[in-house]
Amino acid sequence: MNLIFFGPPGAGKGTQAQKLVETQAIPQISTGDILRANRRDGTGLGLEAQTYMDRGLLVPDQLVIDMVGARLQDSDCEGGYILDGFPRTVAQAVALDEFLEKRDSSIDKVVVLTVPDGLIVERIVGRRSCGNCGAGFHVEFKPPAKQGVCDVCGSELAQRSDDTEEKVRVRLNEYAQNTAPVAAYYKQRGIVREINGVGGMDEVFGRLTEALEN
Repeated sequence: MNLIFFGPPGAGKGTQAQKLVETQAIPQISTGDILRANRRDGTGLGLEAQTYMDRGLLVPDQLVIDMVGARLQDSDCEGGYILDGFPRTVAQAVALDEFLEKRDSSIDKVVVLTVPDGLIVERIVGRRSCGNCGAGFHVEFKPPAKQGVCDVCGSELAQRSDDTEEKVRVRLNEYAQNTAPVAAYYKQRGIVREINGVGGMDEVFGRLTEALEN
């Protein structure tokens, strides 16, 4: 099954996508990972992308599509894949469709994980992490035994600089503006599945699998 997976920051998209990876045995693919891999390996596409990034410019849509297209031709994608947060614009969606049509392929489902903004803010603002060992906590949902101290190594816990309410709401607004037109584009085909992301991990995954089966 070829999937596109959208979800606002803090919605649990990564967790749900990873469970799909495990149960469906298909890879989760993000443009960030692809870009880093191309730059690391010094591919022609990676070097071209670097010229834009060095000038502080966005990597052009066609170059992103070319990198995604190359990744989708890897053997592990033969049984399907999860595109994580891509395409981000309608132009990218159109270009992706054109690429897939040339290979007699298409996107089967577009999953949109939905969670109220207020709950997203609560989830993200409450996150704390250990700068020493990387362990993660939450002031409400997963508090450490001792406030402000890592259970694993005893180091001080801290809040990420971009996990403030003001910055989270900016990120949510950007997500809504970017995702809404792309979701509308795919809704015309009847392949969008909106999943309620509120609840336990297994509960949400149950809704997700049911929606994909129908």
